[in-house]
Amino acid sequence: MPEPMRGDVMTGRMRYAPVKSLWLVAMLIGAVAGGIPTLGVATFTLFVGLTLLTLLLGHTLGSHRKLIHDSFGCPRWLEMVLVWWGVQVGLAGPLGLKRQHDLRDLAQRRSDCHPYLRHGQPFWKDAWWQLHCDLVLEDPPPLGDPRGLLQDAVLRWLERTWMLQVLLTALPLWVLGGWGFVWWGLCARVSACVLGHWLIGYFAHNHGRQPVLLPGVAVQGRNLPWLSLITMGECWHNNHHADPGSARLGVRSGEWDPGWWLLLALARCGLVWRLQRPGATLLQAAPSSILETSTDGRPASLA
Repeated sequence: MPEPMRGDVMTGRMRYAPVKSLWLVAMLIGAVAGGIPTLGVATFTLFVGLTLLTLLLGHTLGSHRKLIHDSFGCPRWLEMVLVWWGVQVGLAGPLGLKRQHDLRDLAQRRSDCHPYLRHGQPFWKDAWWQLHCDLVLEDPPPLGDPRGLLQDAVLRWLERTWMLQVLLTALPLWVLGGWGFVWWGLCARVSACVLGHWLIGYFAHNHGRQPVLLPGVAVQGRNLPWLSLITMGECWHNNHHADPGSARLGVRSGEWDPGWWLLLALARCGLVWRLQRPGATLLQAAPSSILETSTDGRPASLA
């Protein structure tokens, strides 16, 4: 018999999180007050380039596909570089981010869960909850640590110093371009990453297409076409819910997935291996649209 579900993901209270809230407010103030008077071609180009790089290397590869889901293998040094880029998103430390994601995944796969965990409130209330508050469950479920990440010395160090890691990027930015580069390369970039993470989370749980429906779960996830490039493939959230362990998020024709493209390129260079491919649920939903490439990027049969 399956082990009964432990913990309660429905009963809890929202609590204002001052550090989380003030961090975002400070970044927004820097982005607006410092960014407007220093707006120019160079500063805006820096902002766009660094934001996209942070989302690609840090958010989707370092944090989501590697740290959280371990959907590919790579050398230790590359893993830590990607995780460091994940810290630069400005959301949280790597261990805190994984714990929060694991809790959401567990809760959303039950028959119901707290509205905070499924983005189940109206737009502005969800913004307040997600960006400025934390959920305190009365009986949180155990999450476990099967890969021993909590004992990893580098991850623990990044967890303790993640805000400092972000702030220290101000120095090279200032050297390269003065305060304008700091406002746009640090404050505006972090603001865009944090707000973008929430916006995609909100819409990907409330609006969009659902080609795959999972039985008996609180949240299905939704796909958001036209956002694939700026989200680095993270917009295919219905696909991800159907197969969380897959390193590939866009699986149908036209579902562009820059994160997967980079993984294939790294695999060809021998820097990535053990790429987890879409499983039966997604293959049955789109059997003719999966590109037939093996884990090292070479043509191969899906079978």
